[in-house]
Order: sequence, then C-alpha cells, then structure tokens
Amino acid sequence: MSKYWNQVTASLTPYVPGEQPKDKTYIKLNTNENPYPPSPRVLNAIQEAANDDLRLYPDPTSDALIRTIADYYVVSPNQVFVGNGSDEILGFAFAAFFSPERAIRFADITYSFYQVYAKLYGLTVDRIPLDADFNLPLERFYGSEGGIVIANPNAPTSTFVPVEHLRSVLEHNSDQVVMIDEAYIDFGGESAVKLVDEFPNVLVIQTCSKSRSLAGLRVGYAIGHPELIEGLNRIKNSFNSYTLDRLALAGAEASFKDQEYFVAMNAKVIATRTWTVNKLRDLGFLVPESLANFVFITHPVHEASSLFQSLRERGILVRYFNQPRIDQYLRVSIGTDEEMQALISTLEEMMN
Repeated sequence: MSKYWNQVTASLTPYVPGEQPKDKTYIKLNTNENPYPPSPRVLNAIQEAANDDLRLYPDPTSDALIRTIADYYVVSPNQVFVGNGSDEILGFAFAAFFSPERAIRFADITYSFYQVYAKLYGLTVDRIPLDADFNLPLERFYGSEGGIVIANPNAPTSTFVPVEHLRSVLEHNSDQVVMIDEAYIDFGGESAVKLVDEFPNVLVIQTCSKSRSLAGLRVGYAIGHPELIEGLNRIKNSFNSYTLDRLALAGAEASFKDQEYFVAMNAKVIATRTWTVNKLRDLGFLVPESLANFVFITHPVHEASSLFQSLRERGILVRYFNQPRIDQYLRVSIGTDEEMQALISTLEEMMN
C-alpha cells in the first residue's frame, strides 16, 4: 500500500479478470470469449479504417454507429449510448444514476464488477440472495430506494429471468433506474429492449464482446429513455469525450450489418452448448439451464477446486470462484466443438 494513495484507492478491491497465462498453450474456457472469429466484414471495415485518418480524433458522438444500432433495435438514435465496452458503460451508469445516501440492490451472486463500482462510488448495497437454484427472487427487488442492477442471463450462474417477469420489477421501482445487463442475451434469451419505450426507468446494457466476437475491440452500448442517455453522456463527456477509436467504430458498425454471419455463429455456440450440457450430465455433473455462452457446473463427488487444478494441469482453463455458495462450482465457457470434446474426454479420463 502506497502512502500516496487516497482513502478510496486504498480501500478498493479491484475486479480480477480471468487468468491469461502465457507459459504454454491452453484451451481457454475461462473468460467467456466467443470461439469463432468476427465477421469478415468487420475485419475488412477495420482494415479500411486503418488509414491516414488515424491522425484525426474519432467522432466523439459516434453518430454512424449509434444510428446503426438504433436501426437494428428499431429505436431512436437518442435512445442509444455507446462506450468502450459494457464495463465502462456500467461505470458511467453507476456514477450517473446511483447516490451514496440510497442503497442499491443486486444479487449476492452476480457479476463481481457491480460490487467494485459500488465501492468506488461509495454506494450502499442491499445484496439479495438468489434462491437454492440460483433464481432471482423478484419480489425482493420491489421498492428499492436507490436503484437496481440485474444481469440477465446472470453471471456466473447462467440463469435467466423472462422479460415479462422483469416487468413487475420495473413497475415496482418507477422512481428508480433499473439496469439490465444483457452481456449474454444473444445466446438464447429475449432482450428487455422491448420494454424501453414503455418504461422510462429501464436501461438495457449490451456488448459486442461476446456474441459479435469483438472482445478485443471493446465496444458496448446502452438503450434507454433519452433522459437516461443524456445522463450517460454527461458523465462520459466529463471523463473522456473520445471513448471509441476509429477502428472500433468501424468494426462495430460492420458487425451489425452482417446479420447472417451473426445468426450462424450464435447458432453454432448454442448447438455446442446443448451437446456439452448433455455430456456433462452423463458424467454426473449438475448443470443449471443456460442461455449464455457458458455453463455453471458442480459435481456431487468431485471437489470443484480439485477439478479446476487438474484441468489446468492438463492444459484446460475454466473459472473457479472461491467464494461462499459457489465454491463447489466451475464456470465453463463454450468453445469450439473440438475444444468441448477435449474437455469432456479429459473429464472422463480424470474421473476414471
């Protein structure tokens, strides 16, 4: 701890991303990356944008990308915000809509960055326990005094709340912002974007990192009432007006213009997920239904920490969370068919 840090810096426990070891080649099933490359149209757009114009600042308002996203979701451009990954947008949203004097609510087991942002901004948190099957007790989210964050599908549990069930949370929190973090929505879930015109208090946050294979490009976006979008822009432009560079803007825009490729790649991930879940259950694993590009697994006999370490020694990375309630679970990203076959074969070998 440095004497130069202020109190906030010294008190933080930063978010820890999945490990990216470089000591040898691994099958990486620990960071929920898409196993397939981005659309060729994306790569072409980035190559075309890598020209002399890189000497110029990018468009600070990202107008072309915003119009493209608005057309895709059939909303108005003033209902769309874009940023440098959905994590940045979450950070802006926590700053824009939540206040230290009023407690916010999110699940006890969910994306751990929420707690990091709450600590960073000095927020009080009501952590709502998921039930024994990792489902969200929606009635516990009624009447929040400070706002709500729901990951849907939830990470790391993979469980999903149908959009119509979220409606009741919005109705019971009309004076507070309800953020729906939909990083994994394109792998089988229905988006809450359909509720944006009906509820001025809902902010839906998505990313190009997962279903569009652009984790390395860092592009996220939010859809909500124009007043919420204006609030995000006020925070963004008090921090950094140029959050998206020229290459990111070009690549992200192209990803929305190749719907055929987008649908085909997501279908492959979903098919592989179904195969993987069936094979894992054949091996005795308990696997909640998943609508994400990962599965959350536990075994009644084998310790999760031992499985994690044994897989790592055999060159397969999965994610282990050493925390209460989920310390017997592993989160496994869906890779290619070959990678998942290697996982299953390795597990079979270990268990025999």
